Amino acid sequence: MIDKKTILETISKLKEDKKRNFTQSYDLIIKLAGLDLKKPDQHQDFFLTLHYSKGKNARVCALVGPELLDEAKKVFDKVILQDDFVQYSDKKKLKDLANSHDYFIAQANIMPKIAATFGKVLGTRGKMPNPKAGCVVPPKAALKPLYDKLQKTIRITVKNALMTQCVVGTENMDEEQVADNILTIYNQTVQHLPNHENNISKLLLKKTMGKPIEIR
Repeated sequence: MIDKKTILETISKLKEDKKRNFTQSYDLIIKLAGLDLKKPDQHQDFFLTLHYSKGKNARVCALVGPELLDEAKKVFDKVILQDDFVQYSDKKKLKDLANSHDYFIAQANIMPKIAATFGKVLGTRGKMPNPKAGCVVPPKAALKPLYDKLQKTIRITVKNALMTQCVVGTENMDEEQVADNILTIYNQTVQHLPNHENNISKLLLKKTMGKPIEIR
């Protein structure tokens, strides 16, 4: 079990590190134990929503039909109409798109076309529109609430190694908010693990360019 006071003390220690000429992120590292990753049912893959932002905006691209086009243009960082999917048969262009966006939204009734065009590249990066995160939407969906939610969404995956790492804030954020984000991630991750806290061996926090410090 961890508490907010312990997290805040760890953040204070990290703030003693050498200053950089850019705003660093805080990364939470969760090291796990007691999971057999050779068994697919021991893998972890889930989304959780924080109370506060991660300090940097997530870039979101929408893949839509004409029904959502006008609304999507008001909300998302990039919008691609299904008639323009053919442009992304160029693999370099598709890779650039994947690298420059954090989430992809799909209009549900054109998912087969989206999978055929974008699946190979987005799938290998874990960025295919995912219904677990609310990223597959009907043709008349409300889009602004989804965009706002994704700014506070974290994906936790444990598949190839007994650890996971995610951004929980930036050094110019209110420390209480960063600590709250860490507690939210910890508590929800514990609930997903088969043996709860017993599956967590270490919890560490680091800045982008710094060394990790153990929280517990």
